[in-house]
Amino acid sequence: MPFRSLDPAQILKTTETLQRRVEERFPDRGLAQVAREISALARTVRDEVAVLAPPIWWLRGVVALVVLAGAAVFLWVGSILPLRDVGQDAIGSVQGIEAAINTALLAGLGLVALVRLEARVKRQRVARGLHGLRSIIHVIDMHQLTKDPVALSPDFTPTATSPARDLDAVAMSRYLDYCSELLAITGKLAALYAQAVPDEGVAQAVTDIELLGASLARKIWQKISLIDPAPSGPVASRKRNRSAAVRASD
Repeated sequence: MPFRSLDPAQILKTTETLQRRVEERFPDRGLAQVAREISALARTVRDEVAVLAPPIWWLRGVVALVVLAGAAVFLWVGSILPLRDVGQDAIGSVQGIEAAINTALLAGLGLVALVRLEARVKRQRVARGLHGLRSIIHVIDMHQLTKDPVALSPDFTPTATSPARDLDAVAMSRYLDYCSELLAITGKLAALYAQAVPDEGVAQAVTDIELLGASLARKIWQKISLIDPAPSGPVASRKRNRSAAVRASD
């Protein structure tokens, strides 16, 4: 169903569009480089999930061969044991049965490990991809760190080591909004891994990344809410008059 699953091609298209928007408005900012890096990550994730989603047939073939070889060896060893003597010696019979049970248990555990080998290989590849996404989330957070709405106040006095404050209210609002959109994109890229590899461990790791991005996005939107670009025009005038009337009624 097209609206029940994420489409990597559409996510890549959205990422590249966002990259162009950032480059057009902030061509000389580091955020534009971050947007380009996320576009590159989106292409990498698209290619990786295309490989991870279907079964790894060659690995399943190797596992099947190992299982068949182990079964053949087990049967061959059983065929050369002196089974006719079992039951004639009570102690020997007990030891033989115990050894057979232990061998069967070990063989069963080995079989389970082989069956889970494919999932383990996929989890390792997903872990590398999620590590890159987690790192880029922190990079985005570093870029918005110094974008403080307090610096827009006419009463703000910078110190000698204060960062450069060369964005007006509108530009800062757009900058922070782009940061929140980039965080949302990284969350969707992480969700592609969970969609391609339905594993509990992968789902938990993806959830952690989404929660990290959401918490940073909330912090960004708190900053945006503090920015007052002081709009002008008849609509803004009506809003100011309405606000004044409300305050007067209070």
